[in-house]
Amino acid sequence: MDLNESERAVFLEALWGYYTVSARNGLPWRIAEADGSFDPYKILVSELMLQQTQVARVVPKYEEFLRRFPTVKALATSTMGDVLRMWQGLGYNRRAKFLWQTAQIVDDLKYFPDTFEGLVKLPGIGKNTAGAILAYAFNQPSLFIETNVRTVYIYHFFADRQEVSDKEILGLLERTIDHEHPRDFYWALMDYGTHLKSSVGNLNRISKHYAKQSVFHGSRRQVRGQALRYLGESTKTFSELAQLIPDERLTGVLEELVAEQLITQKHKRYSLD
Repeated sequence: MDLNESERAVFLEALWGYYTVSARNGLPWRIAEADGSFDPYKILVSELMLQQTQVARVVPKYEEFLRRFPTVKALATSTMGDVLRMWQGLGYNRRAKFLWQTAQIVDDLKYFPDTFEGLVKLPGIGKNTAGAILAYAFNQPSLFIETNVRTVYIYHFFADRQEVSDKEILGLLERTIDHEHPRDFYWALMDYGTHLKSSVGNLNRISKHYAKQSVFHGSRRQVRGQALRYLGESTKTFSELAQLIPDERLTGVLEELVAEQLITQKHKRYSLD
């Protein structure tokens, strides 16, 4: 859609107006290093944790995770089992595997990629995660979309529409992004979007790309999480796991986890290590 200067000004006034008085500056991944920079490793950890997981649940896990793995080197030289144990409670455990693999690659490189092309080559990092890392870690005016970004632009420009595409939103994002302060601009979008979700509801439902999150209780994801939690305590046989998780899907779930290299099977016992 076309955007004139008056519409742009009204939008930015609303965005910065909210952020000025309600910024969530206390979030741990928004705290700069002593020299004023932002550690891309810490940004990566926060971005992967925040995928599919609420901020309130992420904050304590993020802080706990960084106490255990404070640097890329610390994570790269750990075991997959150690990482999965620390990841317990966040779900979508493949994110932990991707994070661990990325740390090993970055440790070998001896530098953290600071280009879109370099970032999307890393395990589990798609275009939107790459864009977020560029904005938050390197203060680059990248373009990326996630649920809060969609919420803000739909609320201001597409509230009377259905099937709003990300392409349309990207066009508006490109014309409104603050090229001098992209990090703060996206923080403002995150905070304003969170506010709108709680005050006007889930506007993402009118996005063309909206996908309702599946129910966790009773799901295959729950069985996967239970298996990983019990194996995080100790190695177990199938019979021992079946007593703890009486679910007919257990056999298939264990086969999946082995194939994904999240667990190992040796001498009829399953293990995280």
